[in-house]
Amino acid sequence: MRVEYDRDTCIGMFQCVDEWEGFEKNVDDGKADLVDGEETDDGVFVREVPEDAEFDAKFAARVCPVEAIRILDDDGEQLVP
Repeated sequence: MRVEYDRDTCIGMFQCVDEWEGFEKNVDDGKADLVDGEETDDGVFVREVPEDAEFDAKFAARVCPVEAIRILDDDGEQLVP
């Protein structure tokens, strides 16, 4: 499972930060950062989700008010918007 995060879409509500330690506040930019995320497209970051963090990562995606976070299975199918 992996997380895909569109940082340009983020509006800085930081709800994801409260739900999963895979996100950190970047107060200077007013956006969240995906910890250890690799930029794959302009402003889009991806990383693998550890098995013990899958529930929290899914919840972080669910609480994002602008759907900037997507959770994908190993086949690339979207599990959470």
